[in-house]
Amino acid sequence: MTEYRATTEPTWQRIIRLLRWDKPAGRLILMIPALWAVFLAANGTPPLPLVLVIVLGTLATSAAGCVVNDLWDRDIDPQVARTKTRPLASRALSVKVGIVILAIALACAAGLAVYLNPLSFYLCVAAVPVIILYPLAKRVFPIPQLVLSVAWGFGVLISWTAVTGNLEPSTWLLWGATVAWTLGFDTVYALSDREDDLLVGINSSAIFFNRYAPEAIGVFFAITAILMGYLGYRMALYPIFAFTLGIASVGWLWQYLRLRDPNLPRSAYGKIFGQNVWLGFILLVGMIGGSLL
Repeated sequence: MTEYRATTEPTWQRIIRLLRWDKPAGRLILMIPALWAVFLAANGTPPLPLVLVIVLGTLATSAAGCVVNDLWDRDIDPQVARTKTRPLASRALSVKVGIVILAIALACAAGLAVYLNPLSFYLCVAAVPVIILYPLAKRVFPIPQLVLSVAWGFGVLISWTAVTGNLEPSTWLLWGATVAWTLGFDTVYALSDREDDLLVGINSSAIFFNRYAPEAIGVFFAITAILMGYLGYRMALYPIFAFTLGIASVGWLWQYLRLRDPNLPRSAYGKIFGQNVWLGFILLVGMIGGSLL
């Protein structure tokens, strides 16, 4: 076992990196589907305290997921260029500290979940095993990004039921769109690690789809657009939402065409991932505007 390594970096900075709070794109992209759900379910005007609970809850849940992932992968991450400097991988933080931080994050998430109604609370409980088992899926399941997508989808179910107290057909349309969208952008993210993952021997959707990965991503984004379009029709969100969905669809098409470039540099994958944060917020604006007008 590799020993804990001393570092001059302050402990609080190491903890920030462990929680990925130094990389806000990954935190925001988890928050977006939850915000989609809470605003749509409340017809554009959810209670502000509930919105605050949703925002803080996604931050706490995301933090817990990052720590769980790094605890599972602390012996794999040092072999991957992108992850070898993570605090647990580099032993800048000990496993004991990681477990304590995980417990705090889960306690914060649980405290916030108490504010929710019983159905939303039980959905929070159901999400925990999926979050914990996602890193294990990389070892045994050919498309682990699907497990992550289901975990992302819980944000929709929890937030929607926090407003309405029940699950509706529109809830499942938004859930399906979220799962497809997550499969798309996380497969893009996985492309940057494909060579390292092959050497280490772990699975990813980028490896599973291989040379057809750009086409798979294009299909996932197309499914997202179709489900979003039908959702907008059912909830009478047009024309404002149609405009923002059009922007997002053009963005996804451009990303697909970009991914087909065989000479695309590895750095481009992270940029495409980040662009999906902006597209998600553009769709949120359309949902709010379409709900209010």
